[in-house]
Amino acid sequence: MFLAEEAAAEASRFDVFDLFIFAFTLLILFGLIRLAAAPQKNKFAIGFAMISLLVFLFVDYLIVRNWLGLL
Repeated sequence: MFLAEEAAAEASRFDVFDLFIFAFTLLILFGLIRLAAAPQKNKFAIGFAMISLLVFLFVDYLIVRNWLGLL
């Protein structure tokens, strides 16, 4: 019985919300690239996008560590 509970806990590490986090990370990265390539630079928007990207990359790192069972 204990092994069945352990196997069920292992299978539940993945969540569908994780895919949304990865999609938002790619969207923020795409927006940051477009902001940096724009002829008229908006420094506040670039800074905000960089901080947002760093936060989402850290969350992605935590998600992958959770998938691997290291968290």
